[in-house]
Amino acid sequence: MQVAHFSLYSRSYCHLCDDMLEALQALSGEYAFTVDVIDVDADEALVAQFDELVPVLFGRIGEGQSVRLCNYFLDERAVREFLMSAQALAPVTGH
Repeated sequence: MQVAHFSLYSRSYCHLCDDMLEALQALSGEYAFTVDVIDVDADEALVAQFDELVPVLFGRIGEGQSVRLCNYFLDERAVREFLMSAQALAPVTGH
């Protein structure tokens, strides 16, 4: 089964970041996925790339390419579509 993985670019004093993580974790009862929270302030290159855009959520299925799903607020529709596409890639097992 292809597992969906999320990378949430965040910072420690950001209430929108906390809200996005909480909204994403609320979907964990319906879908299998992993999530890494990455502190943009720990890396100057990440600050340069994402500074005022955080939180920014990227998703990846298996070893595939990362895709940007949303920033500021969780786009639940986009995230659900992404998670359903991961489920669709799950191998079919026969009897």
